[in-house]
Amino acid sequence: MGGPSRPAGCAVSLALAARSPKALRGRPRHGGPVNAHTELDLEAHRPALLGHCYRMLGSAADADDAVQDTMVRAIRGLSGFTGRAALRTWLLRIATNVCLDELSRRKRRARPMEAPPGAPGDPITFTPAEDWVEPVPEAWLLPPSADPHAVLATRQSIRLAFVAALQHLPPRQRAALLLTQVLGLSAAETAEILSSTVSSVNSALQRARARLTELDPAAPEPPSTDLAERYAAAFERYDVDALVALMTDDVTFCMPPIPLWLRGRAHVTTFLRGPGAECEGSVLVPVAASGAVAFAQYRHGGRTPWGLVVLERRGDRVSGINTFLDVARLFPLFGLPQVFSSGPMSSGGPRSP
Repeated sequence: MGGPSRPAGCAVSLALAARSPKALRGRPRHGGPVNAHTELDLEAHRPALLGHCYRMLGSAADADDAVQDTMVRAIRGLSGFTGRAALRTWLLRIATNVCLDELSRRKRRARPMEAPPGAPGDPITFTPAEDWVEPVPEAWLLPPSADPHAVLATRQSIRLAFVAALQHLPPRQRAALLLTQVLGLSAAETAEILSSTVSSVNSALQRARARLTELDPAAPEPPSTDLAERYAAAFERYDVDALVALMTDDVTFCMPPIPLWLRGRAHVTTFLRGPGAECEGSVLVPVAASGAVAFAQYRHGGRTPWGLVVLERRGDRVSGINTFLDVARLFPLFGLPQVFSSGPMSSGGPRSP
């Protein structure tokens, strides 16, 4: 079962703009109505903008907000769009500035694994969900018409490890790398977006690549259907031995917004047989998230939403288990119901004006 699909009818509506202060904050002020063709042109770039903002900010919800703000600014500024740059480049400039403004107001998102590991008996504490890098629905970023190469490239660029590594780069350096290496803009186009110079952009790229090699050295691996099926079957049986057999020796386990994380089969086994035993009887529903094998976990036979589980793999083994517990916020983003039944899932997606 895949992730949510982008709902139809997402074109920016000026009537809705007047009624929706959160989605579109005010009417455009360029002296006349925006024609429907232009609105559809803007909307066609939403997946790329969502992907860019997610990589910049490390949060699906924040990316959705940033793209909404981008669309508002684009509508208001259409009278000043001369066509000197491509519409895509113009929108990316707006989106990049929105993200840079947001990053100037808050601290960097992280992963629990950036602190020392804990042990199964350590105290459990909670921190704000906004502290952590979170997963993103793939359907937000992948139009139905996307070709296989684009799908693979997008999935590799939204891996949790990669997005978390990006958060260590200074914001403008991060933007330079994403605009050139992920979105394919030239150094000259990127320099114009960042109000910089080509030499400065090239220097930033050199430093960014070197830093990313240190932070995310592992080669990305695509999701494995076989591994997903074996993991889900073992978990739903709550066969701890079978689960642990699927893991690497140095597997990591975390549950944001809990800072505590565990490393190694022994600690994960102890947790699964101890506090984790309350998850026996869970149902795992496959979702498409962050370019990885992922599930929505419901406890008590599907009655209680528990977490969004994103697995990382190395070869044919699970190398990371990330269970995001902020279900009240994350499940709606993925179109996931609060109670699971075997019927059709509701369709979620980014907010459309």
